[in-house]
Amino acid sequence: MNSSSLRTYNSIKLIYLFVAKVFPIVKRELNEWRQKAREAPDARLCQQALESIRWKAFHCQGGSIYALYPGVPRVATIRFIVAYQTMSDYLDNLVDSLEVQDEKAFAQLHLAMQEALNPEADLSDYYLYYPYREDGGYLKKLVQTCQESLRNLPSYQTVQGEAIKLAELYSSLQTYKHLAVSEREGKMVDWIIPHLATDSEITIWEFAAASGSTLGIFCLFSAAHDPKLAEKDVETISQTYFPWICGLHILLDYFIDLREDRETNQLNFVAYYESPEIVFKRLQLFVDNSLKQAERLEYAKFHQVVVQGLLAMYLSDEKSMDGEIQSIVKRLIKKCGIGVKLLYWVCRRLRKRKII
Repeated sequence: MNSSSLRTYNSIKLIYLFVAKVFPIVKRELNEWRQKAREAPDARLCQQALESIRWKAFHCQGGSIYALYPGVPRVATIRFIVAYQTMSDYLDNLVDSLEVQDEKAFAQLHLAMQEALNPEADLSDYYLYYPYREDGGYLKKLVQTCQESLRNLPSYQTVQGEAIKLAELYSSLQTYKHLAVSEREGKMVDWIIPHLATDSEITIWEFAAASGSTLGIFCLFSAAHDPKLAEKDVETISQTYFPWICGLHILLDYFIDLREDRETNQLNFVAYYESPEIVFKRLQLFVDNSLKQAERLEYAKFHQVVVQGLLAMYLSDEKSMDGEIQSIVKRLIKKCGIGVKLLYWVCRRLRKRKII
């Protein structure tokens, strides 16, 4: 078997395990959180919690690929990822769906994302500035579940600083991007510029996109199961995932939502590109750098399959058939080679069967 065939075999094997072994556990965990969400006394918070699970379950499915990271306990890893991603999706609904546009309230809510990654943190009053607050302890249960998952990780102290840094970036993004249209762009630019070097390879809006991914946190969590994990390994993971793999993740998400976001006046980072050709070139740059940087990591093939899976998952979405972006989709699939083409084919069939 040549190296190309071996890579394809590994990709298909990983996707098989993903669907057959991981998805059922994700479903079970989400059912438990769904039941807890139903207990929220405030009907508005109950609705947002339930809708975030109903419409964004695929986020938990996708993130749970890290339950197949070599050497991690599958069930415990999925428990953390589902709790953290469910919290992220719930908070996203709270800042986007209830006609609240309060920067202070949004920042306070997102303290949950940071405190969930500190097993010693006392929990804040997350709803302190938010007009609705009676969730029956739902948000705090999500935070506590994450904290409990971290306490026995052999190398969590080694990754904690980088994980919280990513959570802080995510929280800032969510705080600013959901403000009123008249102020959100200026607030985001003021936040991002100090983070970018003058010779940065990425733009302001690409930095913003990378800040919106939780994949770097999930990778660090998985790597922390290794008792011999070194600081230099953590640095390499961070440099690979931010901005490249995290950026690719969210740029693809915005890419397939271009028409929908334009029609609903939602902020879309891909819309800042000046032409379809630039969209293709920048997405391809993120693909190339993600795959290249992944070569530096332990279990490089695993991370490369994650990159290929991101492309296959997003580009197989029905929204990718939109005429506005379809030509770019075809070019990306062709350019990315046989591995992505095969995973794309698999994802299309899984979507037809409504498995993803």
